[in-house]
Amino acid sequence: MKSIIGSISQVLGLTAAGRGRALSSVSPQHDGERFRNVKPRPAEGLGKTLGIMWNIIFNKPGDTVPTAALPVDALTRADLDAAPDRSLFRLGHSTMLLKLRGQFWLTDPVFAERASPFKRMGPKRFHAPPIARDALPPLRGVILSHDHYDHLDRETVLALAETTGVFLTPLGVGDRLIEWGVEASKVRQFDWWQGVEIDGVQFTATPAQHFSGRSLFDGNSTLWASWVIVDDGLRVFFSGDTGYFDGFRTIGERLGPFDVTMIETGAYDAQWPYVHMQPDETVQAHIDLRGRWLVPIHNGTFDLAMHRWQEPFERVVGIAAARGVALSTPRMGERVELAAPHRGERWWREVLEVVAVDAVGAPRAARRGFCRASGVE
Repeated sequence: MKSIIGSISQVLGLTAAGRGRALSSVSPQHDGERFRNVKPRPAEGLGKTLGIMWNIIFNKPGDTVPTAALPVDALTRADLDAAPDRSLFRLGHSTMLLKLRGQFWLTDPVFAERASPFKRMGPKRFHAPPIARDALPPLRGVILSHDHYDHLDRETVLALAETTGVFLTPLGVGDRLIEWGVEASKVRQFDWWQGVEIDGVQFTATPAQHFSGRSLFDGNSTLWASWVIVDDGLRVFFSGDTGYFDGFRTIGERLGPFDVTMIETGAYDAQWPYVHMQPDETVQAHIDLRGRWLVPIHNGTFDLAMHRWQEPFERVVGIAAARGVALSTPRMGERVELAAPHRGERWWREVLEVVAVDAVGAPRAARRGFCRASGVE
C-alpha cells in the first residue's frame, strides 16, 4: 500500500513539491513555497489558462507542422569521434551536442517521439534525431536547463545514465534524476551564479525567466536556468527556456562576451511573453549578452505554439540581418565550428509544403517552397 501511495504521489507531483519546499532555506530564488523569477510573472486566471489550452487543442492553424520531411544530416559514432574539438551538433529542439577537449556534452536531451508524459498523445517530432540515442558516444556530461517535457526526457536520461559521467542541473532537477534512479554521485545541482570546473571546462548556471513542473502539483518546485560554458578563450551561452529580461545584460557584463549564443527562438506567443521570447527579443538578448554568433534553437522539432513552423527562422533571419547580427542556422545534424561558425543554409525553405485546394477544387498553389538550385519560390 505504501508503494502505491508513493507512486501516486510521484505522478501527481506531490513528492517533488515537498522536496521543493525543503529548498526554501537554500536559495534566494525561493519564496518559501516555490521558486520564482526576479520579476514575478503576472498571475494568470483560470479563464485565461483554459482559453489558451482550448486554442492550442482545437484552434490550431494547419501550418504549425510541416507536411513534408525535413532535411536532416545523419550522424554516426564515427562522425562524432572524428569531429575536431569545439564542434557543435544540433540534434533537435534544444538538444545540442558539444565536443570540448575530446569529450562530449549534451544539453536538454530529448530523444522521445513526443514531448509529453504520454506515448500516444502530445506534440510529436517533425524529424528523427540525426543519431540514435544508443549510438551516442559516452558523454562526459549532460547539462539540463529545467524539467519541462520538451527539455527533460526521463527515458533518455535513464538510458544515458550508465555512460554519462555527470549531470549538471538547476536546484531540485537533480533530485528528480536521483528519484528516477540516476546515481546521486553523478548529479550536481546549482543555484544561479553557481558553477563547477570539470576537466578544464567551466560551467555556470545563470538566471532565466521561466517556470517549471511536470505534473499537477509540482509547479515551480524546481529551479530553471541558462548556462555559460567556458573552455579557455571560448565562451558559449545556452539559454534553455526564458522570456526576455534584464538578466541577459547582467550575464553579458559578468561572464561575456560570447563567441556563440544558443538562444530559444520558437514556441512563442503574445499570450505568454514572460516565459518565451519573440524573435526580436532573441536578437536583443544576444546583443545584451555581447554575443558574436547567434544560433537560434527551440524550433524545428515540436509543435508547441500557434505560429507556422517556419516562422521563427524567417523572422529571426530578417531581424538579425537588419541589426547586423551574425546568424548560424545549421540543419539538424550539421556540424558547426564553435570558434568559427558558418552562416548555414536556409534549409527550412527547401521543405515543400502541400497547400490546400479552394472551394471549387482548384489549387491555390500546387506546392510551395524554395528550390535549392534556383533559390526561387
